[in-house]
Amino acid sequence: MPAAALATSPAPAAFAQGWAMGAGLILAIGAQNALVLRQGLKREHVGAVVAVCTLSDWLLIALGVFGLGAQIQGSPQLLEVFRFGGAAFLLGYALLAARRAWRPVAGLQASGPAASLGATLSAAFALTYLNPHVYLDTVVLLGGLGARQPPTLRAAFMAGACVASAMWFSLLGFGAAAAAPRLQNANTWRAIDALVALLMAGLGLQLLLQPLQAPTS
Repeated sequence: MPAAALATSPAPAAFAQGWAMGAGLILAIGAQNALVLRQGLKREHVGAVVAVCTLSDWLLIALGVFGLGAQIQGSPQLLEVFRFGGAAFLLGYALLAARRAWRPVAGLQASGPAASLGATLSAAFALTYLNPHVYLDTVVLLGGLGARQPPTLRAAFMAGACVASAMWFSLLGFGAAAAAPRLQNANTWRAIDALVALLMAGLGLQLLLQPLQAPTS
């Protein structure tokens, strides 16, 4: 394929959109991300935790894009519910992140007794599948955004979101040890929360200003 045709192909654009949306949502520092980061700081069971969180995220993203997305695309009422509900969640999370940035808490510490592999994986599964924020991010929000893609581009959108997920969890887990001194500083988390607030507010306003449209076959 010529370079010009590749540059204008819709598949790379859908991949990039999926990556950007996935990265924007997963940047929010929640309980699941904090667990991965903490294990990286402690250098305990890092690979196993990263694998569990990444593969689980891929499963939920696929469910959202191909399962829930296929359902909401045929219902204008559901599209509006996800539009306003997603916008409310994103803007609410942006306010919480902005509050944390304004009033930072102590940095995340790597101290504490060592945990067994079983206990660590149990915590990873619980913080993934029992955490409503995970479903809102991956199944509802990414599924709703994926439903805007034509059927032939949904796989590219999902692939972009999955790549963003794998990159983020790997960075958190394997990069935490090298960045431990900075990540234990409250000012670093203040900067992260400020960035999260901007990203979440931008995505929320986008949903409010740009109504969701069911893709055409």
